[in-house]
Amino acid sequence: MFFCAGRGTRMGTLTQHQPKPMVNVAGRPLIDHAMDAMEGVERRFANLHYLPNTLEKYLSLARFETIFEQDLLETGGGLKHALPRINRSEIFTMNTDSAWSGPKPAQWLAQHWQPDIMDGLLLLVPKVRAIGHKGIGDFITRQDGTVVRGAGDIYCGLQIIKTQYIQQRPETHFSLNLVWEDLLARGTLFGAPYPGQWCDVGYPDAIPLAETMLEA
Repeated sequence: MFFCAGRGTRMGTLTQHQPKPMVNVAGRPLIDHAMDAMEGVERRFANLHYLPNTLEKYLSLARFETIFEQDLLETGGGLKHALPRINRSEIFTMNTDSAWSGPKPAQWLAQHWQPDIMDGLLLLVPKVRAIGHKGIGDFITRQDGTVVRGAGDIYCGLQIIKTQYIQQRPETHFSLNLVWEDLLARGTLFGAPYPGQWCDVGYPDAIPLAETMLEA
């Protein structure tokens, strides 16, 4: 698994003179909720940029291997940078600014993974179960399970993807959206509907929403 720990967070940016504590949700660091969501994944990597020293020490206790990204390379470039360490043909990737209520997300996604026909599988949630999310939707799932861009379900920040499509990108800095566009053109990007609730905790006002969801 490749764990995007603190990359691109909207909670703030680490500076040398202004260190910030980890964000807490329901009395626990937000990153703990993400780790709960990945239960069952044995080998785990954290790509660090925000609060690298704090997170490295904290995640080492949970047996994470950490990779430091000095310059932000975007979602795709950061993953490409880490792949020599990971050395796997298929991986989970996850954005950690999330909280979940329902089945373990990684286990749910793995149950729907079919590598013979899929190059990527996105975990999606209907807008009515996407707490705190301000977007209009990301993908529409067709009858055969493949997805197209559109104002449909919300991408929850968790996917399984084959690494060859990241490795073959010529850029150093790039978004995973470019990889998805390749898979969309091939017809091999699929969506799996999540049956529980998901909260987008990418901004401070969403914290009480996530806590209410978790309490319920």
